[in-house]
Amino acid sequence: MGVVLPVLFALFAALSNALATVLQRRAALTVPQSEGFRFGLVLDLLRRPVWVAGILAVIAAGVGQAAALATGALVLVQPLFVLELPLALLIASLVTRQRLPAALWLAVAGVVAGLGVAMAAASPSGNRTHVPADRWIPALVACAAVVALLAVAGLRRPPGRARAGCLGAATAVCYAITAALMKHSVYVLTESGIVGFLTAWQTYAFGATGICALLLLEHAMQGGPLVASQPALTLGDASVSVALGVVLYEEHLRSGWWVLPQLLGVALVCVGVVALARAGTGAP
Repeated sequence: MGVVLPVLFALFAALSNALATVLQRRAALTVPQSEGFRFGLVLDLLRRPVWVAGILAVIAAGVGQAAALATGALVLVQPLFVLELPLALLIASLVTRQRLPAALWLAVAGVVAGLGVAMAAASPSGNRTHVPADRWIPALVACAAVVALLAVAGLRRPPGRARAGCLGAATAVCYAITAALMKHSVYVLTESGIVGFLTAWQTYAFGATGICALLLLEHAMQGGPLVASQPALTLGDASVSVALGVVLYEEHLRSGWWVLPQLLGVALVCVGVVALARAGTGAP
């Protein structure tokens, strides 16, 4: 299957997620900060129309992501979500009517160029649709353990960079495993219809991990500056998703000397993401 359709769907999802990030962050900063993990945070946020609008954007992003995963490889689709951060800052600048300085445009260009170089050099391929249980079980156990460790480590820290970074990384792992589960569920939907979709355990698993990701994201946004949480979230999601694509779906990246331009592209993305996150620290 070609790459144009999944790329377009992924870009739509990234744009929707970027809008959701701007709206949810504005809402999260209007509710009392919590020292620990509390489910009541969502109830507080539900009273904020801007947060509800953000959730609608999340739903739109989910539809776009599902369509992208149904038509393309996990290692192709998920790294494109790196574009969420530059898109979020561009949207925030439009909302606040503030111009982005030249340095930030340079950082945006670095992220886009780095992603382009890395993806072109990697040339992601493969689109396996069925994953046996003996692969799912160790992957899910490992991801759950990592999320638990990061969440506990973050919540034990006072508000600040360490707390936000740990919770952002935990959210990233949840996002990645949600995408992996969603890919399988969408395949079941196309092959077996709504009955197969509703009877597949992966459907309920990606719903559960998605809810966990949402809760962790809200606490990460409250837990500290964007410069700590966003790079961990953005880069962690892409990295873990690539690993899951290779391990679960047997997708492939080019090796050999192609690794060098891939590393160059990843380095450009990392530098650009950190620069953009620093700029976003003071964004409303």
